[in-house]
Amino acid sequence: MTDPPGEDQRPVDEEVARPAPSDPMSSLDSALAARAAAEGAPEVSPEQLSILRRLRQPRTIASILVPILIIAAFAYLNRDAVGKVPGLIGQANPALVLIAFVIFYAGFPLRGLRWSMLLRSTGFRIGTRDATEIIFLSWLVNCVVPAKLGDVYRAYLLKLNSDASLSRTFGTVFIERILDLFVIASLGIAAGYWSFRNGLPAPIQVVFVIGAIVVVVLAVGLFTMRNFGRRILVRLPIPHRFVELYDRFEEGVFGAIGLRQLPLLGVITVAIWATESMRLYFVVRALAFPGVDLGLSGAVFVALIGSLLTAVPLSPAGLGIVEAGVIGVLHTAYGVSIAEASAIALLDRLISVFSVIVLGSIAYVASPKPRGEGRIVEQPPKVAPTRA
Repeated sequence: MTDPPGEDQRPVDEEVARPAPSDPMSSLDSALAARAAAEGAPEVSPEQLSILRRLRQPRTIASILVPILIIAAFAYLNRDAVGKVPGLIGQANPALVLIAFVIFYAGFPLRGLRWSMLLRSTGFRIGTRDATEIIFLSWLVNCVVPAKLGDVYRAYLLKLNSDASLSRTFGTVFIERILDLFVIASLGIAAGYWSFRNGLPAPIQVVFVIGAIVVVVLAVGLFTMRNFGRRILVRLPIPHRFVELYDRFEEGVFGAIGLRQLPLLGVITVAIWATESMRLYFVVRALAFPGVDLGLSGAVFVALIGSLLTAVPLSPAGLGIVEAGVIGVLHTAYGVSIAEASAIALLDRLISVFSVIVLGSIAYVASPKPRGEGRIVEQPPKVAPTRA
């Protein structure tokens, strides 16, 4: 529910402010803050929205320095093994590394296609190319700033360049993350059972229990939101405007997924995470360590464990957490030495994080969207041809 616009007032979901091109970062901050206020969200300051300023905040600096110090301590305690890592990576097959790189980046158009489908179901039609570009820019933010700010930045970036509803867009990002977690947990459990079909190590049993709990919690959470979310909010002492925002958010969550398109969304989501798994598979093949053969199921299991750990919002792209998890699983469950496990984890992260920082920074400078100048025109609906 929204208040009807007056003669000189557009609906808040259609309010579009044009930032001045002279100072892209400052203009972006001001535009995003204005839009957040226009949609009834709590007051947002430029300090909260600026990527550059966020990087200078003590909390962000700590979230980067602490994992680096932990990694440095690990490297010192295992200096003999870690000292071999550069040489081991230097021996990798460059052709297979390139294949891993290409497979990883093939996942971005798939992510763009999925998001465009979700947005289309909420009433906003966007091309796959624009959706892919925004997602790639949001990944850059996730790689340099903690707390998954890239997901928030993605919604704001779409709003900055279009008339899309900010609240509904947040809803599509939310349901996208739910789809990811369902598929990661399901594929991870299936791949783990196949990989350890001769016997599950105790640590892997714990991982399976966590995966099952995640699926159950997500299902219960969605059921509660769908059936009781609004009823709970209206009974709380909060402004009615927040209930209206929740209504649009819920429309984005549940309006984005219909029974007809759910199978296709599921297939695309599986394909997305297959690219993550195949990236690690080819990294392991490129390094070709004697006696180290995870197989496809093992690569899927380890890659999805790493992907799940990136959801922990304590450091940018799960810095320190993902490396520890991947090395730990490779060493304890598959018997890979610390040196070889570290080489696998580091080469995989060079592709999935460092390359995004480099190429994403180039895209950020080249793209007009961070400056609010990449106007997104809604795609016209496809009309079935009529028979003569």
